[in-house]
Amino acid sequence: MKLIVGLGNPGLEYSNSRHNIGFTTVKALGRIYQVALKKDLYTKALTAKVRIKNQTLILALPLTYMNYSGRAVGDLVKRYKMDLKNLLVVCDDLDLDFGRIRIRPKGSSGGHRGLTSIIESLKTQEFPRLRIGIGRPPYGMDAAKYVLSAFSKEEKKKIKRVINKATACCQVWLNKGIDECMNIFNRGSESSFLSAEEEKEEE
Repeated sequence: MKLIVGLGNPGLEYSNSRHNIGFTTVKALGRIYQVALKKDLYTKALTAKVRIKNQTLILALPLTYMNYSGRAVGDLVKRYKMDLKNLLVVCDDLDLDFGRIRIRPKGSSGGHRGLTSIIESLKTQEFPRLRIGIGRPPYGMDAAKYVLSAFSKEEKKKIKRVINKATACCQVWLNKGIDECMNIFNRGSESSFLSAEEEKEEE
């Protein structure tokens, strides 16, 4: 069994914000696997269960707000008796250029409060995470305000491809493991995962 958790804030007012790109990625996975995420009675999250060949995947979106993500993730890990190497947390990253992604098997929070909360809850940094770049805020703009703002007009033109790349990374992690993911996506070799339509958009 594997668990993919997208970080973000619940509520329509946050749905299109930069901070919710983890939510957006997991929702896109739900569409790919044709499942609806519903409120889990035993955890503080929306969840969906997917059976893929010989394994089970749980998709989850915490309902605890970003800064308290650890409450939901801790509950999910306990409920499903999850080995942490089979947990993938998807979140935004201010320190990566917009659209770039990085997957790592472990590491510090890098100042991301959602990751900080999860590390505190699980009492370890040793769980995989997929960071999706949202870029730095414009000069003089508060970072907290920036992450809660919507993507720019230019970014919105590219966001579909970014999400496609992130979901492709999640699928490679699921089927082939994190080492294969790092070889492909951390080295910029993900172009092979573009659809014909996306390749056309890139030209």
